[in-house]
Amino acid sequence: MIEIIQEYWKSLLWTDGYRFTGVAITLWLLISSVVMGGLLAVILAVGSVSSNKFIRFPIWLFTYIFRGTPLYVQLLVFYSGMYTLEIVKGTDLLNAFFRSGLNCTVLALTLNTCAYTTEIFAGAIRSVPHGEIEAARAYGFSSFKMYRCIILPSALRIALPAYSNEVILMLHSTALAFTATVPDLLKIARDINS
Repeated sequence: MIEIIQEYWKSLLWTDGYRFTGVAITLWLLISSVVMGGLLAVILAVGSVSSNKFIRFPIWLFTYIFRGTPLYVQLLVFYSGMYTLEIVKGTDLLNAFFRSGLNCTVLALTLNTCAYTTEIFAGAIRSVPHGEIEAARAYGFSSFKMYRCIILPSALRIALPAYSNEVILMLHSTALAFTATVPDLLKIARDINS
């Protein structure tokens, strides 16, 4: 076992000499999907608690679809299914984007974590004490300033325990990247084993 680690440690941790592999790719998938999904989720969570049903319904549909389908199926749709569409093949930018397994994996992980995180943040926004909101209105805060200074900071503190669980689940989910031929830690370990 020690001989295998001594021989392959570089490809497990960093690179195989040609590209990044192993832990470096796994961490890149985790960080990029959590950051992009989290930023998008804050915006969608604010829309999700809106009183306007034309804003709420598309967000509900997005979270319903991405939370209701397995991540493996989403990854296969983005990696294999999207490339078969004529609009993707005909557009140079989309063609180049969906040809890369890494891009498809980051997109699938980002949208999946965005759907779950949207619900986490929306629940946290709903549970902000009404006294804080009333105090902000009494001080004459606009809706934007109220969200920026009062509601979102309080909601992010409330959501932190559930959000940390989502980050750990996303770390586990990066193991599915091997299905899109992304050289993450699992793929390198399988290559060494074979």
